[in-house]
Amino acid sequence: MPETTKAMSPEVVERLTYTRNFGVVAHIDAGKTTTSERILFYTGRVHKIGNIDEGTTQLDWMAQERERGITITAAATTCFWGKHRLNLIDTPGHVDFTAEVERSLKVLDGCVVVFCGVGGVEPQSETVWRQADKYGVPRLAFVNKLDRVGSDFHEVVKQTRERLGAKAAPIQIPWGSEDGFTGVIDLIAMKSVRFDSANPSKAPETGEIPAQLQEPAAKYHHELLEKAAECSDRLMDKYIHDQQPSEEELRAGIREGTIKHGLVPVLCGASFRNIGVQPLLDAIRDFLPSPLDVPPPPAHHPETGEPVTFELDDDAPLMALAFKIATDPYVGKLFFVRVYSGTLRQGDDIYNTTRRRRERISKLLRMHANKQELIEEIRTGDICAAVGFKATTTGDTLCADDRPLVFERIQFPEPVISMFIEPKSKAEQDKLATALGRLQDEDPTFRVQYNQETGQTLMSGMGELHLDVLVDRMRREFSVEPMTGKPQVAYKETMTAPVEKSEGKHIKQTGGRGQYGHVIMKVEPAPTKSGVTFVNKVVGGRIPKEFIPAVEDGVMEASHSGPLAGYPVVDVTATLYDGSYHDVDSSEIAFKIAGIESFKQAILKGKPVLLEPIMLVEVVMPEEFMGEIIGDLQSRRGRIDTITQRGTSRVIRGFVPLADMFGYASAIRSLSQGRAAYTMEPAMYERVPANIAEGIIGRKGS
Repeated sequence: MPETTKAMSPEVVERLTYTRNFGVVAHIDAGKTTTSERILFYTGRVHKIGNIDEGTTQLDWMAQERERGITITAAATTCFWGKHRLNLIDTPGHVDFTAEVERSLKVLDGCVVVFCGVGGVEPQSETVWRQADKYGVPRLAFVNKLDRVGSDFHEVVKQTRERLGAKAAPIQIPWGSEDGFTGVIDLIAMKSVRFDSANPSKAPETGEIPAQLQEPAAKYHHELLEKAAECSDRLMDKYIHDQQPSEEELRAGIREGTIKHGLVPVLCGASFRNIGVQPLLDAIRDFLPSPLDVPPPPAHHPETGEPVTFELDDDAPLMALAFKIATDPYVGKLFFVRVYSGTLRQGDDIYNTTRRRRERISKLLRMHANKQELIEEIRTGDICAAVGFKATTTGDTLCADDRPLVFERIQFPEPVISMFIEPKSKAEQDKLATALGRLQDEDPTFRVQYNQETGQTLMSGMGELHLDVLVDRMRREFSVEPMTGKPQVAYKETMTAPVEKSEGKHIKQTGGRGQYGHVIMKVEPAPTKSGVTFVNKVVGGRIPKEFIPAVEDGVMEASHSGPLAGYPVVDVTATLYDGSYHDVDSSEIAFKIAGIESFKQAILKGKPVLLEPIMLVEVVMPEEFMGEIIGDLQSRRGRIDTITQRGTSRVIRGFVPLADMFGYASAIRSLSQGRAAYTMEPAMYERVPANIAEGIIGRKGS
């Protein structure tokens, strides 16, 4: 938490009070980018509404985004709604690009979650909701596409409560439905708001609530009062005494509930038809927090690990986080930075605490998607892009030399799919290496590994679309024509039994100075998704402390290739508790090799097993195709979790191994005459059945 805000000047307080850093997040095709484009239009940032189908969007600026009609990379922009500065980040909805949502939510103060009025809470809706929960981000819900056949605002609100555990509180209800959807009923002001879809520049008309909606409006207004009163002592007092709060008091109570108590105001609209966007902007202004309203992320001292508090002020020491890297064809690498305290100026020398390197800022840029505006400085609570850093990567902490601190790292999901890639000719080898390096810098979920045994380069990502887009970018942006293999599953290995004592020795005598390293470790299974953890419990100087990091490096290096089929080892804890050293012959490299040997032996003895990624699959289809689709999923080793009704369609949710989902797009099209749709996202890793594991290990060994 900030130590104090008393030292801030009135100008700083006012600027931060009128700042909103927020993102727009959703399941794919819920209308997220369409909503963001309307926000740009109504705030005057653009004078013509961008259209996804026409490829004229401002925020989906990449060629691949415009061709595919999806968002691939998070785009940042700044616009104004009255006196309020809105720093907006439009994020992807496809699960393959979930890292963009993760790092955006890390630095945003609030977000708008868009739901499709027909689809409701979909798989990626749940994912982004969990991500917002993880970072404690206050949010609004916007139920979009209420002009579509089968849309149901109240059903979507019910789903957010039941499936997301949201404290959903509608502050609007729709006026009309499907083709007859023309406006909203404002439950705070108790007024109707009508929109002219054909004339987006025309201001919405406010009037009295139509007679047929007065009773439901009164009911939902009372529910809103109840939910707001639960979050505000002042409103609770009025509610108990049966007193009607003023409109301002109700707004203040909803704001308090949204920021401090997890209340989620729910709005409705149809962005494509220009319905409901101006009230959404009012809600962003009224209910989402300013930088003064939310605590900064936890930070600690890089040496002692002690928690660090700091002042929230432009004149305080710099505290900032680099949360995203992008490659620009003209200026090179762009580093997106959120400043939590202090001021960042062009030409400043700053300290990267994570990398322990000094960095110099050559330029600061205010971004509008891929367009740039040169600025002199960025102050507390703001977001911009910097140019000139050499060693900085995603998630690094930037601060002043005299006030070191480190923010918690951003945790990204592990890749689940891989493919081999190689240049078409030797002449393109260096260009391919450069392209892979640049794309790795940008995307923390993209990994590149060189296989020593086969001499091939393996690239891994979050899905087939993810890798397909990256290969396309190599062709367009780096002029490389790579050859790729078929996508493969990114298996993992782990152990199932603890090994209490695993000894690793590296002793070499070559006539001169020798090498001596000796370690004894306990290696045991760890909880799921814990990766590989190294614990040092050596006491009494059995191993000098300067060699301990080398042992850890050895363990981490050995974990890259497991004993069964060479896949990475996960979910184990290696505890170093004993060993010995030689006064003359011991070295870091000797202890590293000893660490590798000890870890490898332990995994081999610990009954290793193969793990495979399991996908959460959701299929939406007409009922007549349900039997065939269930049978097909079960033939793919799928486990059906739920079967529900959504409008006139049936929805199957289940868990299926990724290895059996290749080619599913063609299969489901064939099974349903092209009338079914599906989404899938990584859910967990599970042990591969023994008979299948034997085949995988055999293929790897051959």
